[in-house]
Amino acid sequence: MTTFLWILLSGIAMTAIALVGGLTLVLRERTLARLLLPLVAFAAGSLIGGALFHMLPVALGRLPAMTTFGLVAVGYVVFFALEQFLHWHHCHRAGASCRQPLTYLVLIGDALHNFLGGLSIAGVFLVDVRLGLAAWVAAALHEVPQELGDFGVLVHGGWKPRAALLFNLLSGSTFLVGGLIAHAVAQRVDVTWLVPLAAGNFIYIGASDLVPEVNKSHALGPSLVHFLAFAAGLALLLALALLGSGAAH
Repeated sequence: MTTFLWILLSGIAMTAIALVGGLTLVLRERTLARLLLPLVAFAAGSLIGGALFHMLPVALGRLPAMTTFGLVAVGYVVFFALEQFLHWHHCHRAGASCRQPLTYLVLIGDALHNFLGGLSIAGVFLVDVRLGLAAWVAAALHEVPQELGDFGVLVHGGWKPRAALLFNLLSGSTFLVGGLIAHAVAQRVDVTWLVPLAAGNFIYIGASDLVPEVNKSHALGPSLVHFLAFAAGLALLLALALLGSGAAH
């Protein structure tokens, strides 16, 4: 399968994940509350694991160390700025109170986030398909709890469920747009720099956005569950890295 097809299919699949928000209409609120934070912790571990075990080793093998870490810093700062200027917050906790105007900011922020993610992950695919798959898995694991949270925010903010699903899907489609643009640009310029940029994005989302969400419980039981879910996300991406290096040899 060609790299273009990998980028196209991964973009379509990532867009489809936006429909997972509909599960909030089926699951009980208590069940959703129990599942959501462990999923967020697992996603945080997988994002950080994807950056540490997949993207950074490849970037350091192709770019100077200072260039690599400089681009990681840029990727981190870009997503920090995105949240600051759009006042975008993941309302991961079920029942979180959000005003109607925030719902539009959630959609705008999600669309920009997905566009940048599609641009970055497509760049990773262009460098190495196996690396791209690992990055896509990590990003997809993050998208599930995010889309559940975003859909809940839209409905709580006054949107009808069908409209919320449709606009969530539209904001998710920008991932595919970003991927296709990266593929087109790659014909003219080297996109290796997108790998450490994506690593910075992943580290920011995992460490600065998701970990604080699951680090608020003071009870031993939930804290242990969240820690184990986070460690499982790290372990999954480490295992994928080890399997990939073993297959390469």
